[in-house]
Amino acid sequence: MSQRMLLEVQGISVSFDGFKAINNLSFNIGPAELRAIIGPNGAGKTTFMDIVTGKTRADSGDVTWGSKNVSLLKKSEHEIASMGIGRKFQRPTVFEEQTVTDNLMMALRNKRGPLDALFYAFSNDDQERVQETAEEIGLKDHTDRLAGELSHGQKQWLEIGMLLAQDPRLMLVDEPAAGMTGQERDHTVKLLKKMAETRAVIVVEHDMEFVRNLECKVTVLHEGAILDEGSLDHVIQNQEVIDVYLGR
Repeated sequence: MSQRMLLEVQGISVSFDGFKAINNLSFNIGPAELRAIIGPNGAGKTTFMDIVTGKTRADSGDVTWGSKNVSLLKKSEHEIASMGIGRKFQRPTVFEEQTVTDNLMMALRNKRGPLDALFYAFSNDDQERVQETAEEIGLKDHTDRLAGELSHGQKQWLEIGMLLAQDPRLMLVDEPAAGMTGQERDHTVKLLKKMAETRAVIVVEHDMEFVRNLECKVTVLHEGAILDEGSLDHVIQNQEVIDVYLGR
Protein backbone atom coordinates (compact mmCIF):
# COMPACT_ATOMS: atom_id res chain seq x y z
CA MET A 1 0.00 0.00 0.00
CA SER A 2 1.28 3.48 -0.82
CA GLN A 3 1.85 5.87 2.09
CA ARG A 4 -0.96 8.06 0.87
CA MET A 5 -3.73 5.45 0.98
CA LEU A 6 -5.93 4.89 4.01
CA LEU A 7 -7.91 1.94 2.63
CA GLU A 8 -6.82 -0.38 -0.15
CA VAL A 9 -9.02 -3.13 -1.56
CA GLN A 10 -7.02 -5.62 -3.64
CA GLY A 11 -8.66 -8.07 -6.04
CA ILE A 12 -11.59 -9.06 -3.82
CA SER A 13 -14.30 -11.41 -5.03
CA VAL A 14 -17.38 -12.78 -3.31
CA SER A 15 -20.12 -15.09 -4.58
CA PHE A 16 -23.58 -15.84 -3.21
CA ASP A 17 -25.10 -19.12 -4.47
CA GLY A 18 -22.96 -19.00 -7.60
CA PHE A 19 -23.69 -15.31 -8.32
CA LYS A 20 -20.51 -13.21 -8.31
CA ALA A 21 -21.55 -10.09 -6.38
CA ILE A 22 -17.99 -8.70 -6.33
CA ASN A 23 -15.63 -9.71 -9.13
CA ASN A 24 -11.87 -9.09 -8.65
CA LEU A 25 -12.50 -5.55 -7.37
CA SER A 26 -9.62 -3.22 -6.49
CA PHE A 27 -10.21 0.20 -4.96
CA ASN A 28 -8.36 2.67 -2.76
CA ILE A 29 -8.97 5.96 -1.00
CA GLY A 30 -6.68 8.48 0.67
CA PRO A 31 -6.86 9.71 4.28
CA ALA A 32 -8.76 12.96 3.50
CA GLU A 33 -10.78 12.31 0.38
CA LEU A 34 -14.41 12.42 -0.74
CA ARG A 35 -15.43 9.68 -3.18
CA ALA A 36 -18.80 8.84 -4.73
CA ILE A 37 -19.68 5.29 -5.78
CA ILE A 38 -22.43 4.94 -8.37
CA GLY A 39 -23.83 2.04 -10.36
CA PRO A 40 -27.11 0.36 -11.26
CA ASN A 41 -28.98 -1.86 -8.80
CA GLY A 42 -27.07 -5.10 -8.28
CA ALA A 43 -23.73 -3.51 -9.20
CA GLY A 44 -22.19 -4.56 -5.85
CA LYS A 45 -22.26 -1.23 -4.00
CA THR A 46 -23.80 -2.57 -0.78
CA THR A 47 -21.72 -5.77 -0.86
CA PHE A 48 -18.58 -3.64 -1.22
CA MET A 49 -19.51 -1.73 1.95
CA ASP A 50 -20.41 -4.99 3.72
CA ILE A 51 -16.93 -6.38 2.98
CA VAL A 52 -15.10 -3.25 4.15
CA THR A 53 -17.10 -3.20 7.43
CA GLY A 54 -16.78 -6.95 8.10
CA LYS A 55 -20.45 -7.82 7.59
CA THR A 56 -19.60 -10.04 4.59
CA ARG A 57 -16.45 -12.15 4.13
CA ALA A 58 -14.64 -11.95 0.81
CA ASP A 59 -13.82 -15.28 -0.90
CA SER A 60 -10.47 -13.96 -2.14
CA GLY A 61 -8.33 -10.82 -2.25
CA ASP A 62 -7.46 -8.51 0.64
CA VAL A 63 -8.59 -5.29 2.32
CA THR A 64 -5.79 -3.38 4.06
CA TRP A 65 -6.17 -0.42 6.40
CA GLY A 66 -4.01 2.40 7.70
CA SER A 67 -0.28 3.05 7.70
CA LYS A 68 0.43 -0.41 9.14
CA ASN A 69 -1.42 -2.18 6.30
CA VAL A 70 -3.63 -4.17 8.68
CA SER A 71 -5.78 -6.76 6.88
CA LEU A 72 -9.48 -6.33 7.70
CA LEU A 73 -10.63 -9.63 6.22
CA LYS A 74 -10.60 -11.65 9.43
CA LYS A 75 -11.66 -8.81 11.72
CA SER A 76 -15.15 -8.68 13.24
CA GLU A 77 -17.56 -5.82 12.56
CA HIS A 78 -16.91 -4.50 16.07
CA GLU A 79 -13.12 -4.62 15.63
CA ILE A 80 -13.34 -2.80 12.30
CA ALA A 81 -15.60 -0.11 13.78
CA SER A 82 -13.19 0.38 16.68
CA MET A 83 -10.33 0.85 14.20
CA GLY A 84 -12.07 3.93 12.85
CA ILE A 85 -14.44 2.82 10.08
CA GLY A 86 -18.00 4.10 10.47
CA ARG A 87 -21.06 3.36 8.36
CA LYS A 88 -24.36 5.18 7.92
CA PHE A 89 -27.14 3.13 6.39
CA GLN A 90 -29.80 4.52 4.06
CA ARG A 91 -32.54 4.61 6.72
CA PRO A 92 -31.58 6.66 9.78
CA THR A 93 -31.37 4.66 13.02
CA VAL A 94 -31.53 7.20 15.81
CA PHE A 95 -32.98 6.84 19.32
CA GLU A 96 -36.29 8.61 18.66
CA GLU A 97 -37.31 8.91 22.33
CA GLN A 98 -34.05 10.65 23.22
CA THR A 99 -33.04 14.25 22.53
CA VAL A 100 -30.50 15.24 19.90
CA THR A 101 -27.98 15.87 22.71
CA ASP A 102 -28.60 12.44 24.26
CA ASN A 103 -28.19 10.72 20.89
CA LEU A 104 -24.83 12.42 20.35
CA MET A 105 -23.72 11.71 23.93
CA MET A 106 -24.50 8.01 23.53
CA ALA A 107 -22.43 7.90 20.36
CA LEU A 108 -19.30 9.45 21.85
CA ARG A 109 -16.25 7.36 21.22
CA ASN A 110 -14.99 4.82 23.76
CA LYS A 111 -18.26 4.70 25.63
CA ARG A 112 -19.94 1.39 26.27
CA GLY A 113 -23.35 0.32 24.98
CA PRO A 114 -26.37 2.67 24.85
CA LEU A 115 -27.69 1.57 28.27
CA ASP A 116 -24.31 2.08 29.96
CA ALA A 117 -24.05 5.47 28.29
CA LEU A 118 -27.31 6.60 29.90
CA PHE A 119 -25.72 6.20 33.34
CA TYR A 120 -22.31 7.54 32.39
CA ALA A 121 -21.15 10.84 33.89
CA PHE A 122 -20.11 13.00 30.94
CA SER A 123 -17.27 15.48 31.31
CA ASN A 124 -17.16 19.12 30.19
CA ASP A 125 -15.07 17.97 27.20
CA ASP A 126 -17.86 15.59 26.23
CA GLN A 127 -20.41 18.40 26.48
CA GLU A 128 -18.25 20.64 24.29
CA ARG A 129 -17.73 17.91 21.72
CA VAL A 130 -21.49 17.34 21.50
CA GLN A 131 -22.15 21.06 21.03
CA GLU A 132 -19.48 21.29 18.32
CA THR A 133 -20.90 18.26 16.53
CA ALA A 134 -24.48 19.61 16.74
CA GLU A 135 -23.28 22.86 15.18
CA GLU A 136 -21.32 21.05 12.47
CA ILE A 137 -24.36 18.99 11.38
CA GLY A 138 -26.71 21.99 11.49
CA LEU A 139 -28.70 20.99 14.58
CA LYS A 140 -27.34 23.43 17.18
CA ASP A 141 -30.80 24.99 17.56
CA HIS A 142 -32.45 21.58 18.00
CA THR A 143 -30.33 19.95 20.71
CA ASP A 144 -33.23 19.70 23.20
CA ARG A 145 -35.70 18.27 20.70
CA LEU A 146 -36.56 14.58 20.64
CA ALA A 147 -34.99 12.85 17.65
CA GLY A 148 -38.42 11.50 16.70
CA GLU A 149 -39.65 15.07 16.10
CA LEU A 150 -36.96 15.85 13.52
CA SER A 151 -37.56 15.89 9.77
CA HIS A 152 -36.19 13.01 7.69
CA GLY A 153 -33.24 15.12 6.59
CA GLN A 154 -32.46 16.24 10.13
CA LYS A 155 -32.49 12.61 11.30
CA GLN A 156 -29.96 11.84 8.56
CA TRP A 157 -27.74 14.66 9.83
CA LEU A 158 -28.11 13.44 13.41
CA GLU A 159 -26.99 9.97 12.40
CA ILE A 160 -24.02 11.47 10.55
CA GLY A 161 -23.30 13.43 13.76
CA MET A 162 -23.47 10.22 15.81
CA LEU A 163 -20.81 8.76 13.52
CA LEU A 164 -18.72 11.93 13.75
CA ALA A 165 -18.88 11.76 17.56
CA GLN A 166 -17.01 8.45 17.30
CA ASP A 167 -14.28 10.24 15.30
CA PRO A 168 -13.92 7.70 12.46
CA ARG A 169 -11.13 8.00 9.90
CA LEU A 170 -13.35 6.58 7.16
CA MET A 171 -17.10 7.07 6.82
CA LEU A 172 -19.28 5.04 4.48
CA VAL A 173 -22.53 6.90 3.79
CA ASP A 174 -25.37 5.12 1.97
CA GLU A 175 -27.73 7.24 -0.16
CA PRO A 176 -27.83 10.32 2.07
CA ALA A 177 -29.91 12.38 -0.40
CA ALA A 178 -32.89 9.98 -0.48
CA GLY A 179 -36.09 11.65 0.75
CA MET A 180 -34.52 15.04 1.42
CA THR A 181 -35.81 18.46 0.41
CA GLY A 182 -33.66 20.57 -1.92
CA GLN A 183 -32.46 22.72 0.98
CA GLU A 184 -31.58 19.65 3.06
CA ARG A 185 -29.65 18.16 0.14
CA ASP A 186 -27.62 21.37 -0.26
CA HIS A 187 -26.72 21.31 3.43
CA THR A 188 -25.81 17.60 3.20
CA VAL A 189 -23.43 18.31 0.29
CA LYS A 190 -21.67 20.99 2.37
CA LEU A 191 -21.54 18.69 5.40
CA LEU A 192 -19.98 15.78 3.46
CA LYS A 193 -17.42 18.08 1.81
CA LYS A 194 -16.46 19.54 5.20
CA MET A 195 -16.11 16.06 6.74
CA ALA A 196 -13.80 14.99 3.89
CA GLU A 197 -11.33 17.75 4.78
CA THR A 198 -10.18 15.70 7.77
CA ARG A 199 -11.20 12.10 6.98
CA ALA A 200 -12.08 9.79 4.11
CA VAL A 201 -15.75 9.77 3.11
CA ILE A 202 -17.29 7.30 0.64
CA VAL A 203 -20.81 8.18 -0.53
CA VAL A 204 -22.96 5.61 -2.32
CA GLU A 205 -25.66 7.50 -4.21
CA HIS A 206 -28.15 7.11 -7.08
CA ASP A 207 -28.91 10.81 -7.47
CA MET A 208 -26.63 12.19 -10.18
CA GLU A 209 -27.36 15.85 -9.39
CA PHE A 210 -26.31 15.23 -5.79
CA VAL A 211 -23.14 13.45 -6.97
CA ARG A 212 -22.34 16.35 -9.32
CA ASN A 213 -22.63 18.80 -6.41
CA LEU A 214 -20.14 16.76 -4.37
CA GLU A 215 -17.50 17.69 -6.97
CA CYS A 216 -15.40 14.61 -6.23
CA LYS A 217 -13.90 11.58 -7.95
CA VAL A 218 -16.56 9.04 -8.96
CA THR A 219 -16.18 5.24 -9.09
CA VAL A 220 -18.69 3.41 -11.30
CA LEU A 221 -19.43 -0.20 -10.30
CA HIS A 222 -21.04 -2.73 -12.64
CA GLU A 223 -21.39 -6.49 -12.05
CA GLY A 224 -19.12 -6.28 -9.01
CA ALA A 225 -16.20 -4.59 -10.78
CA ILE A 226 -15.08 -1.04 -11.53
CA LEU A 227 -16.32 0.07 -14.93
CA ASP A 228 -14.74 3.54 -14.85
CA GLU A 229 -13.35 6.18 -12.48
CA GLY A 230 -12.88 9.93 -12.72
CA SER A 231 -14.96 13.09 -12.57
CA LEU A 232 -18.70 12.73 -13.11
CA ASP A 233 -18.38 14.52 -16.46
CA HIS A 234 -15.72 12.00 -17.49
CA VAL A 235 -17.62 8.84 -16.51
CA ILE A 236 -20.99 9.87 -17.98
CA GLN A 237 -19.35 10.32 -21.38
CA ASN A 238 -18.19 6.67 -21.31
CA GLN A 239 -20.45 4.70 -23.69
CA GLU A 240 -20.24 1.59 -21.49
CA VAL A 241 -21.47 3.61 -18.49
CA ILE A 242 -24.30 5.07 -20.58
CA ASP A 243 -25.32 1.59 -21.77
CA VAL A 244 -25.29 0.19 -18.22
CA TYR A 245 -27.53 2.98 -16.92
CA LEU A 246 -29.90 2.78 -19.87
CA GLY A 247 -30.04 -1.02 -19.55
CA ARG A 248 -28.73 -1.81 -23.01
